[in-house]
Formats: sequence, C-alpha cells, structure tokens
Amino acid sequence: MAVEQRPCWKSRMWKSRRAPRKEPVGRLQRRPPKRAVRLPEPEVVAQAKRRRFSAGYKRGILHEAGACRVAGEIGALLRREGLYSSHLTQWRRELEAQEVAALSAKRRGPKPDVARAEASRIEALERELARLRQKLERAEQIIEAQKKLCDLLGLPTTEAQPR
Repeated sequence: MAVEQRPCWKSRMWKSRRAPRKEPVGRLQRRPPKRAVRLPEPEVVAQAKRRRFSAGYKRGILHEAGACRVAGEIGALLRREGLYSSHLTQWRRELEAQEVAALSAKRRGPKPDVARAEASRIEALERELARLRQKLERAEQIIEAQKKLCDLLGLPTTEAQPR
C-alpha cells in the first residue's frame, strides 16, 4: 500500500493518508465481520451505600464536638470521622427531641392494652349482632301473622298481586 501526503482542508498540517484499497469483486468482497471479543470493564463503579450510625457513636461525636474550643477543631474532627456538619446539626436536634420527650409529663395509670380493647370491641359487635337477629326474627313473625290474617279475612296479599 502506498502512503501519500495529502493536504487536509480542516487543518494546515499535512496528514498522511493511505491510498484507497481496491476490494476484490464478487463473493470474496462480502466476508462476515469478525466477532469482537468483549473484555470485562476494568473500571469498578462505586455504588453509594447509606451509612448508619449507632446512638452511642452519635452521642460520642456530639460530646467530642462539644469539647472543641479552638477554631478549626470541629472541622478536623469531622474530616477525621468522614462526617458533615449537617450530621452534627441533625444529631443535636434528635438529642434535644429525646430530652424533651424524656422530661415531658407521662400519662398516669395503667397502659392501654390493645388486645383487650380489641376483644371488648368484638364482644360489643357480637351483642349488637344478636340484638339485630332477634329484631329480625320478631319482624318475620309479625309478617307471617299478617299473611295468615289476610288469608282468613280473604284480603289480597302483596305476593299475590301482579306487579
């Protein structure tokens, strides 16, 4: 193959370009392309994983941050532990909320039993169901008595009348 120098219109530099290759005509021209072998990607993609801090760790870091007196000490603490200032802010709020909850007045007396409350509700519903069944039975007896009375008196019933 001959290599010739041609000017490139995009740049002022001379670039070497190969002369066009003449392909054979016919069946030999259409060769199936070689399969490219895929190599695994060498770069490892980092997947973010949410960090979880224990209550003891948070309390310890807040204690250390509270003991810092010199400017820049808190920043050094955060860099050493790999934390952000927003962590301290959030943890301080959580600690304050816990303290307020601990010091608030507690409800006196026995604690409500959920299972017992549910059982009493079920009993109340069963009593209501029994009461409604009795009422229905009485209504059915009254209707039967009215039908017999209509038959004795020879009055037409609603079942016998055409609609």
